[in-house]
Amino acid sequence: MGLMDFIKKQFIDILQWTEQGDGVLAWRFPMAENEIQYGASLTVRESQMAVFVNEGKVADVFGPGMYKLTTQTLPVLTYLKNWDKLFESPFKSDLYFFSTRQQIDQRWGTTQPVTIRDKDFGAVRLRAFGNYAYRIVDPKKFHTEISGTRDTYTVADLDGQLRGVMLQHISDAVAGSGVPFLDLAANQVEFAKQLREVTGPAFDALGLKLEGVTVQNVSLPEELQKILDQKIGMGMVGGDMGKFMQYQTAQAIPKFAEGSGGGGGGGGIAGDAMGLGAGVALGQVMAQQLQQGLQGGAAGVKPDDVMATLEKLGELKAKGVLTDEEFAAKKAELLKKLT
Repeated sequence: MGLMDFIKKQFIDILQWTEQGDGVLAWRFPMAENEIQYGASLTVRESQMAVFVNEGKVADVFGPGMYKLTTQTLPVLTYLKNWDKLFESPFKSDLYFFSTRQQIDQRWGTTQPVTIRDKDFGAVRLRAFGNYAYRIVDPKKFHTEISGTRDTYTVADLDGQLRGVMLQHISDAVAGSGVPFLDLAANQVEFAKQLREVTGPAFDALGLKLEGVTVQNVSLPEELQKILDQKIGMGMVGGDMGKFMQYQTAQAIPKFAEGSGGGGGGGGIAGDAMGLGAGVALGQVMAQQLQQGLQGGAAGVKPDDVMATLEKLGELKAKGVLTDEEFAAKKAELLKKLT
């Protein structure tokens, strides 16, 4: 090196990082062609850590505090460079600062429905979204696995990777929660707890700690939402089959009213009233007959009663009170009583 080159070279004696704005996870101290002065001051603020990297190898790691850089405070770097304990010359090494603050309100969500296995319904498709928070706890691992030699590495650079990690473990979280699929929407806290537990190790492998997870919404498929509505209706009538038949009849009353209200004036009102009365009465009769048919056993069931009940069930199916599946199930149960 010529004299002028030596004069132009600057020796750095203060090393620190004053974060500008949010979202920066890792920042490389700008060295250019400069070297660090022996005995230079290194300041690592709260919510930061610093790492020296020499020729691609991670050397010394510093937590919050103020340090005077000597062979005593840089033991690994001293060993890597085979410095004499009395060395007092400048040295060149890459210095990276890492933010250890919590990165809060990070969003996760299913872009497409996720297929999971449920003990009650088999394979079902789930949509969910929420947020999570994390921080860097192992800067050496984070540098090696993620940020590398980039000048700056941000939260946005990592967002896609972590979002994928969260979604990858949704099925495990649902299984681990032990919550039936239909009850997930009402047990979001337990779902979030399990999601954090099963996803945490994947964050650890990147030098991160998953601090918290929230589930803000769980969307059920439309067909299962209908089943949930029926389950709620059954809960309102105490699970009694007779009352459930009345409940379904009441649900169909608007259809009866529409079908019988074709005329105008008083005829329409009378037709509506007849439709309403017939619906309620039919529900009561069907409840009694169905209870007898299902609970009476083979000895107490007469073929004529079964056929009459089937005819009534057929009328309910025709009017939309019973679905095809419900009619087929009740028909099979009644016919089984005759065998």
